[in-house]
Amino acid sequence: MTVLETAGPVAIKVSDRKVRLPWYKRYINLVGPLVMIIALCLTMAIAQPRFFEFANLMIILQDAAIYMVLGMAMTIVITGKGIDLSIGAVAALSAVIMAMLIKDLGWGPYSAMMAAVTVGLLCGIANGLVITQLKVPDLLATLAMDQVYRGIALVLAAGTVLARFPEPLPLLGRGKIMEVVPTSAVVGLIALGVGYVLYNYTWLGRYAVAIGGNREAAVLTGININRQKLYQYALMGVCAAIAGILLTGRLNAIQATAANGFALHTIAAVVVGGTVLFGGRGSMFGTLVGVLLLAMVTNSLVMLRFQFFWQLIASGVIIISAIGFYSYLQHGRSSESRTDE
Repeated sequence: MTVLETAGPVAIKVSDRKVRLPWYKRYINLVGPLVMIIALCLTMAIAQPRFFEFANLMIILQDAAIYMVLGMAMTIVITGKGIDLSIGAVAALSAVIMAMLIKDLGWGPYSAMMAAVTVGLLCGIANGLVITQLKVPDLLATLAMDQVYRGIALVLAAGTVLARFPEPLPLLGRGKIMEVVPTSAVVGLIALGVGYVLYNYTWLGRYAVAIGGNREAAVLTGININRQKLYQYALMGVCAAIAGILLTGRLNAIQATAANGFALHTIAAVVVGGTVLFGGRGSMFGTLVGVLLLAMVTNSLVMLRFQFFWQLIASGVIIISAIGFYSYLQHGRSSESRTDE
C-alpha cells in the first residue's frame, strides 16, 4: 500500500512500509572500515609492536591531517553527486601564491594565508561555474581545471622551490600543541567537526543529500541545483587552499608540482569511509575513519620497510575492495526493497 506525501505543490509517492535491514547492514559503512582498522592493529601488534608507540600514533595523525580537511568538503561534494579532481592543483596554486607574497612582496604570513584561502575560493567558484554554466560534467570539468591551475602555478613559480617561511606556517604544518598533539591534526579535526555540523544540521548538507539521492525530485521541490553546486565547490576550494597551507608549513617549502596525489587519496578515504560514490549518502565520521585507515596502512608499510610502490598497491586494493563491497551491499538493499514491495 502506498500514500501520497505532499511537498509544496508536488505530490511524491512514497511507501508506507519501511524496509528493515539487519543492524550490520544498516551500519556496515562504518563497521567495514573499523573492522579493517582492528585487523590492521592486530597484525601490527604481532609484526611491529612499535606501531603503537605514542610518537608513531602522533605521526599517523599528522599524516592524516591534510586529508581530514580535504575529506570534509569532498564528502559534501560527492554526496551531492559531484567530484573534484583539481584539489591538488588548487592547493599548490594557493600555496605558491602565498609563498610568493611572503618571499617576494614582503607580506605578513597571516595576510598571505588569507590571500591563499581567497585564491582557493575563487578556484572553487570557477569550477562550479564551468560545471553549472557550461554544462561540463563534474569529472571532466575538474580534470581540465586541474591542468589550468597546475599550469598557472608552474608559470608563477618558474620551476623554483620557495622555502623557509616565518611562523605561524611551520607551527601549523609540523608544530605541536604543548609538545604533544600535532597542530595540523587539531586543524583537521576542527575541519571535520565543522563539516559534521554543515552536513547534518544545515541546508548545505540536506540539499547535497537531496541532489545526490534524486536530482529530479530535488528540482521539483524547489532546490536551486546550480547554486548548491557553486557552494559545494567553493567550500572544496577553500579546504584545498587550507590543505596547501598545511603542506607548506609541514615541508617549510613549496613548489608548483606539489600535492599531486591529493585528489585520489582524498576520494579514496571518503569512499572507504562509506560515502556513496554516486551520491545521496555520506558520513563525516566515516570520512575520519577512512582517512585514518589509509594513513595507518601507509605508516604500517613504511614500518615494515615495504617499498613505496607497495603502498600504492595496498591503497588501490583497499579502494577497489571498499567500493565493490558497498556496491554489492547497495544492490542487496535494492533487491530487498523490491521484494518487500
